[in-house]
Amino acid sequence: MADPATYRPKPGTIPVEPGVYKFRDAHRQVIYVGKAKSLRSRLNSYFADVASLHPRTRQMVTTAASVEWTVVSTEVEALQLEYNWIKEFDPRFNVRYRDDKSYPVLAVTLNEEFPRLFVYRGARKKGVRYFGPYAHAWAIRETLDLLLRVFPARTCSNGVFKRHNQIGRPCLLGYIDKCSAPCIGRVSAAEHRRIVEDFCDFLAGRTDRMVRQLERRMQDAAEDLDFENAARLRDDVQALRRALEKQAVVLGTGTDADVIAFATDELEAAVQIFHVRDGRVRGQRGWVVDKSGDALDLVRSSREEAAGGASEGAEPDRDTPEAGSELAVLVEQFLTQFYGEQVAAAELGEGEQPATVVPREVLVPALPANVEQIQEWLSNLRGSTVHLRVPQRGDKKALAETVQRNAMEALQQHKLKRAGDLTSRSAALQAIQDALDLDSAPLRIECVDISHVQGTDVVASLVVFEDGLPRKSEYRHYAIKEAAGDGRSDDVGSIREVTRRRFYKLQKERDLMASADQAENDSADVVEIGDTALELNTRPGIDPQTGRPRKFSYPPNLYVVDGGAPQVAAAAEVLDELGITDVAVIGLAKRLEEVWVPGESDPVIMPRNSEALFLLQRVRDEAHRFAITFHRSKRSRRMTASALDSVPGLGAARRTALVTHFGSVAKLKQATVEEITEVPGIGLATAKAVLAALQSE
Repeated sequence: MADPATYRPKPGTIPVEPGVYKFRDAHRQVIYVGKAKSLRSRLNSYFADVASLHPRTRQMVTTAASVEWTVVSTEVEALQLEYNWIKEFDPRFNVRYRDDKSYPVLAVTLNEEFPRLFVYRGARKKGVRYFGPYAHAWAIRETLDLLLRVFPARTCSNGVFKRHNQIGRPCLLGYIDKCSAPCIGRVSAAEHRRIVEDFCDFLAGRTDRMVRQLERRMQDAAEDLDFENAARLRDDVQALRRALEKQAVVLGTGTDADVIAFATDELEAAVQIFHVRDGRVRGQRGWVVDKSGDALDLVRSSREEAAGGASEGAEPDRDTPEAGSELAVLVEQFLTQFYGEQVAAAELGEGEQPATVVPREVLVPALPANVEQIQEWLSNLRGSTVHLRVPQRGDKKALAETVQRNAMEALQQHKLKRAGDLTSRSAALQAIQDALDLDSAPLRIECVDISHVQGTDVVASLVVFEDGLPRKSEYRHYAIKEAAGDGRSDDVGSIREVTRRRFYKLQKERDLMASADQAENDSADVVEIGDTALELNTRPGIDPQTGRPRKFSYPPNLYVVDGGAPQVAAAAEVLDELGITDVAVIGLAKRLEEVWVPGESDPVIMPRNSEALFLLQRVRDEAHRFAITFHRSKRSRRMTASALDSVPGLGAARRTALVTHFGSVAKLKQATVEEITEVPGIGLATAKAVLAALQSE
């Protein structure tokens, strides 16, 4: 645990201008990002009496080993830079508003010749327009089923679309007029795109115009005595009205607003947001996050700035929040993160504009201290004026109270669901520390597992758990290179290889850092270690091109291998060779769930109902799952390639073209020679050779 006084900047060196600051730990990882109207006032508050800080802030400043800052000209620039750095570095001590679940959206693939409508969860893709999010996938499907009779657009997958195009018959939806059947040419690509664009206009809020058009067409058909068409249009109007009824009118027509509410306790904060477009609730989502503790500390330091208590000549803030302003700080953090990410995602989707995700009005429970700067930043994102308000009366006040009740309910449900989980994770980490006699609780655990079939297609997985939870963005898999003469590899050798590959670069960067520090003391410009020359304007662990931390430059507290004494000994031997002494190594054997420690003849036996053993089992099982998934994909690719390898003259490009055209080797095997020759570059002789090779298996 570091003493903040060891890295506190010298008096008078911190500027009084606005800016953004970063705290880094001993491994040069960014662990916290913040902004300030006066850098000197804000940073000095972190180096005051440590005991007066919030516990989590105290943990942050004692974990950090250095602090750096960037001066900007305005607070709006500070807002943007803070958001960019939080998104880039993902600091562990910052509040991160991630969805408490994966919300479904309705996706429209406008980047395809025949756009498709479907329910989607996941990252946004370029050229796809999204509507939502919605609370439940069934709600999307129910609404979509109603609207397909009015907008008969394609909903099938590309494989189904291609198959029906080949057989010349539509699917069931085409027969019941819930799809215009572009797969068989019933409508042209241009006509189908018009249907999809009308569908998008309806979901985007232009509902009244669409209903009026259908009613006018219904009346014209009735006047022309075309009663069958008039009846169909009447049913279409009723379907649209039923779809509109599912979206309750809560505010006046034409009102575009987001309504935000918070519910907090000492440890966590729940936030709910209702998206109101054209007076109707179009979507809702929520988050529950661990409070970082910086909200209270920022409030306190802001008051000190206003009073001149720690300013060292800095001008006090004129808009310092009053009592209860922890909520105002949470509002500011949420607004910058949420709308910054929403605009970035909207710019990927064709037809989406920032104005569709940043409304004209944002209703919040408390105004941030720098409300003018936040409004200016949101207005820049939207491209027109955005107003930030606290609702005081009327329908907006009533809706805000409804959202507040939703936030309180979400926090309560979260606490009921995870109260034991939070306690058990802390207890498990403490129990692991006690059972293995570690210096500290293993906040970062890495686990390696090997997967193969009788020694072939050997792969390894490396999973990461931080604070007892999986950190999937840092998972890795390895293809094992070392093998015996028969082309096979053993588990012990594979463990040794993966461990060496995992920790070699880490130790090299540590050596570079130590030499760099020595060179700085010697006033050198460049230090050389072996064949590596390091300029002192770069830092080990940081990519000089991007300024981001290199992959896996942060070591684990505990390194777990799937296996017993031999596997543990192999991993420990590699760490000894590399000179790494601050990483504990254990093995978890499946048979009796024994925990093996290097150099011990007997395993550590943990109680079967131990939270520590349960956490280690979760880590080991996750590594096994990740390894199996990678192994299956690798084996599948090898088997696919081997099935066509025997065809003379068939190279990799044409093999890929065949599998891509038919979707799989199984479907290719069922194709005729004539169908195979339709693939570009495949002649009659090659098609016959392909079929012969597949049928001989």
